Amino acid sequence: MDIILEWFAQNETKLLQFVIDFAVAIAIIIIGKWVAKLVRKGISKMLKHKKVDAAVISFVGSIAYGIVFFVAIIAAISHLGFNTSSLVAIVGAAGLAVGLALQGSLSNFASGVLLIVLKPFKSGDFIDVAGISGIVEEINIFSSKLRTGDNKAVIIPNGKITSSTITNFSTKPTRRLDLVIGVSYDADLSKTKAILTKLTSEHELVLKDQEVVIGVQELGESSINFVVRPWVNSADYWTLHRDLLEKIKGAFDDADIEIPYPHLSLQVKKEEVVQA
Repeated sequence: MDIILEWFAQNETKLLQFVIDFAVAIAIIIIGKWVAKLVRKGISKMLKHKKVDAAVISFVGSIAYGIVFFVAIIAAISHLGFNTSSLVAIVGAAGLAVGLALQGSLSNFASGVLLIVLKPFKSGDFIDVAGISGIVEEINIFSSKLRTGDNKAVIIPNGKITSSTITNFSTKPTRRLDLVIGVSYDADLSKTKAILTKLTSEHELVLKDQEVVIGVQELGESSINFVVRPWVNSADYWTLHRDLLEKIKGAFDDADIEIPYPHLSLQVKKEEVVQA
């Protein structure tokens, strides 16, 4: 017993310092955990404000929480006097090995983060990307899902999305419809233009506060091509596209204006047979 008391007496200062360091290390971990929760809460709030999918919010929040808490643990261990270089090196090597094994997935993950932060499109938008057109249904951390016009679900890796040109047809509230209408070279151009002008000006879906461009675009091989460019609300684009084409065809039929199609003329050359 005396030996134990004597040891405590000789190491009283060291023990007191260890207790203080240990208490500080515990405090660092507690504060680190509190900060990690705040970071996760802040990120979740920001992503919810951007209307990101709940699964993505949870995943990103967990990653942020784990990183902050890991830094706090390393700081606590370092405060106790332990060499954390080896631990960090081991964790780094393990992370590198996992990264090399999952480099494709990590690329998609990084691209998913970019899509969330930059937000080039959102759920419900009609986009064209990587040669696929459709309505965005889900934006997940590794991939995004589009629904095509024929009701097919297409899953596209986020890495492929960010490396491709993205065309978002829903970003702006209005769009310009570009139609090219060919008429015969025998057609009356003034009459043709008057019909096209009347159809666009009277159509209920054509925006009246925007200029409609109508005129001859080119003299083609078998037709004179008119360009018709009315403006329409983005949601009514395809409705106007279909309806206007039908009305133009009907009006041209009534006015005896021919919509030509390419003709191919074949000349057959007969060779004379010389009899001996």
